[in-house]
Amino acid sequence: MPVSTFILSSSLALQLVSGAAPVATKSAPTKPAQTAKAFTPPLAVAEKLVGPALTEGHSYARLAELTDGIGPRLSGSEGAAAAVQWALRSFKADGVKAWTEPVKVPRWVRGEERGEVLASERTRGHPLFLLALGGSPPTAPEGLTAEVVEVTSLEALAALGDGVKGKIVFFNHTMSVAADYGRFAGLRGRGPALAAKAGAAGALVRSLATASLRTPHTGSTRFEDEGPRIPAASITTEDADLLHRQLEKGAVRVKLVLGCSELPDADSHNVVAEIRGREKPQEIVLISAHLDSWDVGTGAHDDGAGVVMVMEAARLIAKLPQAPRRTVRVVLYMNEENGLRGGRAYAEAHAAELSRHVAAMEMDAGGGRPVGVSLRAGAGGQELLKPWLSPLVALGAANFSAREAGGADISPLLPARVPFFGVEVDSSRYFDVHHTHADTLDKVDPQDLARSTAATAWVTYALAESPATLVRPEAPAAPPGSAPVAAPQKASAGH
Repeated sequence: MPVSTFILSSSLALQLVSGAAPVATKSAPTKPAQTAKAFTPPLAVAEKLVGPALTEGHSYARLAELTDGIGPRLSGSEGAAAAVQWALRSFKADGVKAWTEPVKVPRWVRGEERGEVLASERTRGHPLFLLALGGSPPTAPEGLTAEVVEVTSLEALAALGDGVKGKIVFFNHTMSVAADYGRFAGLRGRGPALAAKAGAAGALVRSLATASLRTPHTGSTRFEDEGPRIPAASITTEDADLLHRQLEKGAVRVKLVLGCSELPDADSHNVVAEIRGREKPQEIVLISAHLDSWDVGTGAHDDGAGVVMVMEAARLIAKLPQAPRRTVRVVLYMNEENGLRGGRAYAEAHAAELSRHVAAMEMDAGGGRPVGVSLRAGAGGQELLKPWLSPLVALGAANFSAREAGGADISPLLPARVPFFGVEVDSSRYFDVHHTHADTLDKVDPQDLARSTAATAWVTYALAESPATLVRPEAPAAPPGSAPVAAPQKASAGH
């Protein structure tokens, strides 16, 4: 179906800039540290940003280029390298200055993967539909065969003690809605390493999913550099239920064959682009997404949608007759999925100017419709931004979220007290396809993507043009190891 059939008409789009005053979430009355005189946001600019984002279909067309044209983009792969060059060409075509910054990234290759529940006196054998977890070592060529033991938490694993030695630990859970992701991501991220320390031979993790048609969901798992490593894979929710039922009746044995390999770190790049501010170019509003994806599917929701949202925001802002007061910088990070090397590399390379980053945003929760604006800042943030929200009324996003803004790749900016902002999107169905073969272009609704792109462009412009800046938040109490983000935004603990 043509993209144009999904995009809003020009007349409707232009109505969006004159909506009723937005209603903010209730909060204690506060005043920004930098008090600005009352002013009316430039709604003529909103027409130039919101209108084209909704009517031109550019973000969806660009997402098609990335997903259908380049495909999977796991760090260190040919697809990831191609995506870097695609982004540079695209920024150049948009008239936006862009460059690359080097990042050393891990190079993990999936290889062969298969599994089966072995036949027993009670039942015939069953195939297992699985995906190796990123970072998993291989099995021996002949595979791994062992008895299965089920746990539902890391505490339950510890309680088993020697009972896991030589066995395949099956991490089961009850994820059913997007908000559950943060509750159970640790089973995948840390479970296999803890099982290895306890003497387990392998690990299976129920997919972190809100829907499944026997589709496994991959993701990263982390082993300590000098610690033991065991083969680890995700299995479908259907196969997890099968294992659970069979274990209730007696012992179960499983055979796994994983051909994963860990190659030397590869040279890669973050892509950085910039629109120089007209009055305060030294002050930076950072908008970002991650360019890499898993090696299954084509990364349409995760995170192709975020990539095209911030790229389109930059394209539209660059077309304005007058640049905003502050510099708008776009970063497309490499290696969010299985290492966070890009986010750390940016923070290290730009350490001297982080005090001049006045706001930062990461779009990484899929291509759903916008539902609100989030902040992580000092006192008065909502009051500063509230006058700018009227163009978001008809988009359904002219309210403040109860969740704090954040993101995995911008988490290294926390110690520098950079204020965070975000456009929160509807992620209720995000984990249906997250990290699966099914994360493809057809799962992204063009109109939802256009609406979130419009909101991203306008909120970015608002913070770049506002007379005052957000107050910097307090520094975190402890260094953020992986700085989780409240669900349904992806937690860096789980990627």
